[in-house]
Amino acid sequence: MQNSIKVAVIGAGNWGKNLVKNFYELGALSAVVDEDEGRLNKAGKDCKGVHLLTGLNDLWKLDISAVAIATPAPTHYEMTKTALSKGKDVFVEKPFTLNTSQAEELVKLSNILGRIIMVGHLLLYQPAIRWIKDCILKNTLGKLYFLHQERLNLGRARRGENALWSLGVHDVAVFLDLVGRNPQRIEVVGQPVLQDGIEDDVYLHLAFPEGVAAHLHASWLWPEKHRRLTAVFERGMLVYDEIVQTVTLHKKYINSKLENIDEGQEVVYKGNSEPLKLELKHFIECCQSRQRPYSDGESAVGVVKILEEASNKLGVKM
Repeated sequence: MQNSIKVAVIGAGNWGKNLVKNFYELGALSAVVDEDEGRLNKAGKDCKGVHLLTGLNDLWKLDISAVAIATPAPTHYEMTKTALSKGKDVFVEKPFTLNTSQAEELVKLSNILGRIIMVGHLLLYQPAIRWIKDCILKNTLGKLYFLHQERLNLGRARRGENALWSLGVHDVAVFLDLVGRNPQRIEVVGQPVLQDGIEDDVYLHLAFPEGVAAHLHASWLWPEKHRRLTAVFERGMLVYDEIVQTVTLHKKYINSKLENIDEGQEVVYKGNSEPLKLELKHFIECCQSRQRPYSDGESAVGVVKILEEASNKLGVKM
């Protein structure tokens, strides 16, 4: 696939290598930047004909349209700001920034310069999430009561961020997207077990207008792998299992007479387990058409704002 957009991926590590692969398959990859020569050599073998750079100085001399930033979170602000100032559109992995003021500054700068910012809130491009969103918009099951997300596993413990920042960013973005508004109240509890000051197990609760709520349990210290979103409605319940990529409708609810109704269950949607290509294709299309990305910088500000407030309540300084 060929297109006029040329993208440089900055950072080819654990997640960046997936961006490299997909941009290459989409015909948009022009360069890869990484200080690790081993990673660069791997990218060069897999992606013939792309520029391989160990630093940013030479990057801005290339004829590129956009950059994709997959470096550690503390670098996102400065790298995005530099890329925007160089006249490039920017795809930046989550989290957008580590505080709200930086996120707002970048959005303002992108508007002034007429550049696109898209943030890698991957789950928003998962077809199953889009299906659930459509169900909400069509009022298929009546009023949405609450959302409950489990993101649990015996995962990789981080030294620089807690389980909420490491695991829950995508889920907060999904909450905001599905509910369609910002929360009125945020509550959070977390427990640091392995390291002082870094919560391994976190419960986040968001209260939205009109009585809608959202709950997230994120932990890398858990015996079983759970990636599951439950949406409880007036006339039924949906369970999206991210691991097997199914949405199951439980035809269960409690009516106005407080009677339990149970009419069984059925799988109503089978999704796509690899939304990354859909996400990056959308970024390329936005760069070409100059349309606003679905996960643009402004929507990402709302996510960062919730994470920052939750961190403040936990006593975490990012």
